Amino acid sequence: RASQRTSPIGVTPMPAMRSLVQRSARRVRAPTGARGQSTVAGARSWVDHKPDTDFPLQNLPFGVFSCGRNGARCATAIGDYAVDLSALANAGLLAGLPFDARAVFQRPTLNAFMSLNRPAWRAMRARLTELLAAGADGKLAVDKDLRGAVLRPLGEVTMHLPAEIGDYTDFYSSKEHATNVGTMFRGADNALQPNWVHLPVGYHGRASSVVVSGTPLVRPRGQLQADNDDESKGSVYGPSRLLDIELEIGAFLGGSAPQLGRPITMAEAEDLIFGLVVLNDWSSRDIQKWEYVPLGPFGSKNFGTTISPWVVTLDALEPYRCETSAVKQDDPVPLEYLRDPNYSSYDVALEVDLTTKEGSTTTISKSNFRHMYWNVKQQLVHHSVTGCNMKPGDLLGSGTISGTSPGSFGSMLELTWRGRDEIKLSDGGVRKFLQDQDTINLRGFCLGGGERPRIGFGDCSGQILPAGAYDGVDVEKPSPLAAFTGFALHTYWRSSCSWRVRLALAYHGVAYASMPVHLVKDGGHQKAAKYTSGFNSMAQVPSLTFADADGKQQTITQSMAIIDFLDGLACAAGGVALIPSVAGAQGALQRARALQVAEIINSGIQPLQNLSTVRSIKAAVEAGGADTNGAGFAKERIAAGLAACEKIVATSAGRFAVGNEVTVADLFIVPQLYSARRFDVDLSAYPTLLRAEKACEQLDCFKAAHPDAQPDAEK
Repeated sequence: RASQRTSPIGVTPMPAMRSLVQRSARRVRAPTGARGQSTVAGARSWVDHKPDTDFPLQNLPFGVFSCGRNGARCATAIGDYAVDLSALANAGLLAGLPFDARAVFQRPTLNAFMSLNRPAWRAMRARLTELLAAGADGKLAVDKDLRGAVLRPLGEVTMHLPAEIGDYTDFYSSKEHATNVGTMFRGADNALQPNWVHLPVGYHGRASSVVVSGTPLVRPRGQLQADNDDESKGSVYGPSRLLDIELEIGAFLGGSAPQLGRPITMAEAEDLIFGLVVLNDWSSRDIQKWEYVPLGPFGSKNFGTTISPWVVTLDALEPYRCETSAVKQDDPVPLEYLRDPNYSSYDVALEVDLTTKEGSTTTISKSNFRHMYWNVKQQLVHHSVTGCNMKPGDLLGSGTISGTSPGSFGSMLELTWRGRDEIKLSDGGVRKFLQDQDTINLRGFCLGGGERPRIGFGDCSGQILPAGAYDGVDVEKPSPLAAFTGFALHTYWRSSCSWRVRLALAYHGVAYASMPVHLVKDGGHQKAAKYTSGFNSMAQVPSLTFADADGKQQTITQSMAIIDFLDGLACAAGGVALIPSVAGAQGALQRARALQVAEIINSGIQPLQNLSTVRSIKAAVEAGGADTNGAGFAKERIAAGLAACEKIVATSAGRFAVGNEVTVADLFIVPQLYSARRFDVDLSAYPTLLRAEKACEQLDCFKAAHPDAQPDAEK
């Protein structure tokens, strides 16, 4: 893939700088406990892909995606496909793991998975390998319907931030980069500050402006020094003219870190690193120049940080562990807490592409993650040395990664040597810093060779929009649904009450995990103590569970209550309710008609045809000496109730039962007609209900909620 891009590095020579010996990346032996990889070198997947894919079987990164009306959910990647982990869990293919895969992967972020330990992460990758390796576990490979639900083409999905990022910290740990910048501003003899070789220098960034690849960023505005040669003349306000990139690797944290007050040790550090992403910490050099004394960068760095969407695990990168460009730390030797007995980095090739608004692309830099003096483990250990507590989902930026040659520098500040020189583009144009409509794409990959495949991170891309591009544009309010995560519906495929709720979830586009509860097998799983005590004390379905903003599990039972709850969330986000809420007299009448139909079915039909009711009638009649199955009683009540509904709907129907929009009445009518057929009720007397049913059947939400489309359907 890299060979398809323009690669001549169009920069003029830089002045002499401190001698830095460039060495080829040499492998470093894996530390104790890092062996036993979950994927085998040379193994292939039954999912067809190109040899140079970023995502072979040996990678299996983790991310979050969405498609269609379904919400964000956790995934891995194989070749050109996202693999829906929630769908795998719902199909029962992730059973036997040391954690509840349904509860973990039905969430819109990876934080719950990140909070587990490294053995759990490894167990998950091992199971994915079993499912996706050629000839290993054929169930997913041979079931066409299951494949369609699990494998989503990457070109058809939207990627999201992989985690809710609590805190973001950026470091300054490439000696080559620090030497370049120090030479520009202080001279070669004073390039590094005295503390630089004693500790990983860092500062706290802004987590709220970390965005996923593909998100455009607006050119920042702020205070600029009025006269570059005379700071006493103060500042002016305006758009940044010296907009830059910073080529970095980001580390997501996970596991169970020590509590506030207890530092992380070097022995613990690696097991608390969930994985790595490519990171661009965009920078405004002119805003930074005016503001950074005495406390360092502020507005010049807080307007945007872009990361690649897929988190590559350290286990996937283990075969590419290598010496750092420094090889060893002996001048000076770090303090005891910072000494890494397996001092190393990873041989990750890094490239920076600049695409103009006309579409011409030039690779302007090629570097490597081995150009790190302070590695990720040392950064984490030093971050916590004061007792600072770390949390799953926290993000650490490596700092700009520059090599020793001009074409390997990780920022335009270095590539142009503070704007003195030009970067030559493939279309004949030049750049010193970024122009509006320029797109920057950072790419990271471990080169394959022998049995080692290419391991990639995917794109880390962003386009620069003109200053003020969003002025006057209303901020999109977050959906009220964002306050709740991990929706799961305890359901039975043929339950009309569950069906109503499935329809409401599909109508409002709420992604959820289906948790089948068999109402007949083994006397009825809904009667199990675990279910009645944890979800529904009435021993009924449906039950909708989810986590609130504090992570506490909430449960709502009774279909009407659940539908009303989902309506409330939808209306708060500007959506349309299934229980009509149109203002005015006619609106009030329409609402009453919809609820009237729903309540006739909810109270006057469904409870009387319920299996438990029919069984009770049968038992009571049998005690009197006559044998009956109770079905006749249910059939009579269904017919009477449908007759009442037909009378109402005949005067209120449009395209649907009440007017020309789907309402709660339709959600009750369609499942009830299905039940009526099961009891052999003659439906010819209800033409208006049948017409409304036919209109509903054309809608995607009704197709998705149909009993035959459910994972527990008995076919």
